[in-house]
Amino acid sequence: MSSISNVENLSPQTIRRLVREQEELIKDPPEGIRIVVNDSDVTDIQAFIDGPAGTPYAGGRFNVKLVLGKDFPHTPPKAYFLTKIFHPNVASSGEICVNTLKRDWKQDLGIKHILLTIKCLLIVPNAESALNEEAGKLLLEEYDHYFQRAQMITEIHAPIPKSMKIGREEDSSDGPLAKKHAGIKTLEKKRIFKDKRKTLKRL
Repeated sequence: MSSISNVENLSPQTIRRLVREQEELIKDPPEGIRIVVNDSDVTDIQAFIDGPAGTPYAGGRFNVKLVLGKDFPHTPPKAYFLTKIFHPNVASSGEICVNTLKRDWKQDLGIKHILLTIKCLLIVPNAESALNEEAGKLLLEEYDHYFQRAQMITEIHAPIPKSMKIGREEDSSDGPLAKKHAGIKTLEKKRIFKDKRKTLKRL
C-alpha cells in the first residue's frame, strides 16, 4: 500500500472535488463513520468506521484508507483496513474486495459512497468473492465459529471506549441494540445473512 502523495498526478478539478467531499463529510458525517483529514495532502484519505450492531464487529472501531491511483476517478481507488480484522472480503494485507471498487465502479461515486459500502460489507460479507478463504469457508459452513473468531479479533485489535463512539447509533457491546441482537438465535442470524447477501452483490 503506497503512502506517497498523489496530488501532483491529479487534475485541479479532481483535487477540488476531493476537498469538497471531505468538507461535506466533516460537516455531515454518515452514522458511525468519521473522516480523518490530512490538511497537507487531500489524497491521504482515511476514516474510522464503527462496527455495526448485531455483527461480530460491534464495539470495534476500524481505521480504513483509500489509495487513489493517478487515473482517479477514471479508475477506482483501492481500499484497505489498517486495523486488523477477520473478514471474508479483507486480505491479510488489509485490501478490501467489493464490487463497487471493481467492475461496478463509476466515476461519479464519491468518498461517502465508498465508506458506506465498506460499512455495509461489515454487515453482509460476500463469501463468493473471498480474499480470506478461511473466513469465507467458516461464514458458509460454520457461522458460529466465524462469528466468534471475528468477534475475538475485534475485541483484541479494534476496541473503543464508550466515550469515543462515533455518531448516535448505540451499537456498543452493552448498548440496547447490541443486547437485542445478542439474543438472536443462530438459525435466525443465518437467515438474515442469506436474505441480505444479494443486496451486497449490487454494491
